[in-house]
Amino acid sequence: MIKVNIVCVGKIKEQFYRDAVAEYVKRLSRFCRAEICELAEGRSLEDEGETILRRVRGYVIALCVEGQKLSSTGLAARMKQLCDDGKEITFIIGSSCGLAEKVKAAAHLKLSFSDMTFPHQLMRVILCEQIYRAFMINGGGEYHK
Repeated sequence: MIKVNIVCVGKIKEQFYRDAVAEYVKRLSRFCRAEICELAEGRSLEDEGETILRRVRGYVIALCVEGQKLSSTGLAARMKQLCDDGKEITFIIGSSCGLAEKVKAAAHLKLSFSDMTFPHQLMRVILCEQIYRAFMINGGGEYHK
């Protein structure tokens, strides 16, 4: 079973966001081993970057505004290829200050969900939902419609 890591800077304080993330992680358990890694905010982006880079494995996807925009089916296709190749996938969500340049440079894919800015807690929920949607699309499920 493929492993999907979500490396995030900062903790979710709001229970409703934690509940939503937990629900998607539970749903993902039929498709992959999903693990959320919450890292403490660093004194600087460079400090955070070093901490993040120690935690990443496999194919690295960094969420950043300047990244490539994919549709849900486009993300599903990319994930299918990675899963077919047996690759572990790591998604990275930085702090409210963004991601260090060295983290972006280490990523195989820089991914943008929108030109808009989202709260990091909500972005974690959105990312988990899109990963679940990708697995449902690849499995032929009805959820994605």
